[in-house]
Amino acid sequence: MKPPRLRLLSALAALILVGCATAPAPLAVPSVPEPVVPLVAEVPAPVVAPPLGPSAPIAATDVEAAALPIDPLRPDVRIDLDDQSARIDLWARARQGFAMADLDNELVRKWEQYYSAKPEYLQRMFERGGRYLFQIVDDLNRRNMPTDLALLPFIESAFNPQAMSTAKASGMWQFIPGTGRDFSLKQNIFRDDRRDVLASTRAALDYLNNLHGMFNDWQLALAAYNWGQGSVQRAINRNKGAGLATDYEHLNMPVETRNYVPKLQAIKNIVSRPQAFGVTLPPLQNHPYYLAVPIQRDIDVDRAAHLAGVSLDEFKQLNPQMNKPVILAAGTPQVLLPYDAANAFVHGLAKYKGPLASWTAWVAPKTLRPAEAARQVGMTEVQLRDVNRIPPRMLVKVGSTLLVPRNAQRTADVTVQVADNAMLALAPDLPPLRKLHLRVGKRGSSVAAVARQYKVSPAQVAQWNGVATGAHFKQGQTVVVMVPNKRTAVARKSARGTARVASVGGKRLTRPGAPARR
Repeated sequence: MKPPRLRLLSALAALILVGCATAPAPLAVPSVPEPVVPLVAEVPAPVVAPPLGPSAPIAATDVEAAALPIDPLRPDVRIDLDDQSARIDLWARARQGFAMADLDNELVRKWEQYYSAKPEYLQRMFERGGRYLFQIVDDLNRRNMPTDLALLPFIESAFNPQAMSTAKASGMWQFIPGTGRDFSLKQNIFRDDRRDVLASTRAALDYLNNLHGMFNDWQLALAAYNWGQGSVQRAINRNKGAGLATDYEHLNMPVETRNYVPKLQAIKNIVSRPQAFGVTLPPLQNHPYYLAVPIQRDIDVDRAAHLAGVSLDEFKQLNPQMNKPVILAAGTPQVLLPYDAANAFVHGLAKYKGPLASWTAWVAPKTLRPAEAARQVGMTEVQLRDVNRIPPRMLVKVGSTLLVPRNAQRTADVTVQVADNAMLALAPDLPPLRKLHLRVGKRGSSVAAVARQYKVSPAQVAQWNGVATGAHFKQGQTVVVMVPNKRTAVARKSARGTARVASVGGKRLTRPGAPARR
């Protein structure tokens, strides 16, 4: 007879449907596809839950007949929590897979001293990394890659999935936008998969595997991960041309890349021999920290956290990819939750009778001012600007996707097309322009002088008149200037109906056909 907690977890696992992201776009050296592992015949197939929501509650399940919990990265493998292998120290398992060549130099000593002198910082990193380490080690084992790489997020982000660098690199594995897109990490107004725990790990290990295929050396692969494969290859070529060694220690690299592998080696040495550095590693067991639970209806982030019985911060630590206060089922088919929280979420969701989502997506039918868009969707302009991060004096361009409240007319879940391609395009909200035709006075004028007078750029004046930016206008020549209507109205009022006359550096520009000023 299984203990009560295990029976509940077993019931939960029968409802879990998980899937990994598709393979990324290959680099110059494509990664070798992994073999598909068939389901074990003796394990009963998971029970597929009906659509979730108030109108379709989850049916009761026979806990004794349910399958065992499912590893989110290996849905074909069931986890027996009574299996003694699950009680193995995860740090020991990681050490068994260390296979990269060790680096031993003064930079390694420097970073060993740096980290060991900050025990509180190390403790925070190790505890935060404990949420994710099992899945990374497990994935590396399946790929036959060295488990040294499981420690890389300590160096990249201190295992903070919300980390953002000054170079706009994001997530635990610090993908810049372009590289993220190369490896199928979606980035739009609703989500950023560079912060997604599973998707970013898959992409990072694919990328590292490809880099190792290019250089056949893990230290050079790591240098390329930090500096770029083109930069590393050029450094290798320079050394070859000079008859120098081409290994990591002998390449001429930026300071950050020069310290990159020594940092990783220092963390590896501390994990390998914590006592030698006066460090105590937090206990980590050899099973997933979280389960993957399906999302079949749009649901607010705070409502999902409440149903799971976890704090909003804990929920976001495991599901940091969400950019908005709503999870779109079409774009985020699963969320990660700790074991007990996953159990609470599924059962709480089955009993919940109210609306799951209070937000939805609205696509602007034309270019609008935020005030007009807010009126159409039933919000205040301040609310619309705040939730969609629209700066002042900007227009919302046609086709932009805005987050708006659900109402009686907007009840359907967001479509896959919108969830995957949502974008917000803005344009400056400039006053309309009016064309002025001005006649050059006796002394002539230049493009630069006209530009200064009307507070526009010489390039604009040149474009309006089809001349070069250094051109001069002759006496009597007509010059075109575009001015905002507001400025024109003020000028008209001040001139009291007289001619539009401008003086540029002592030169007279007069509107053709207008009477001279008295």
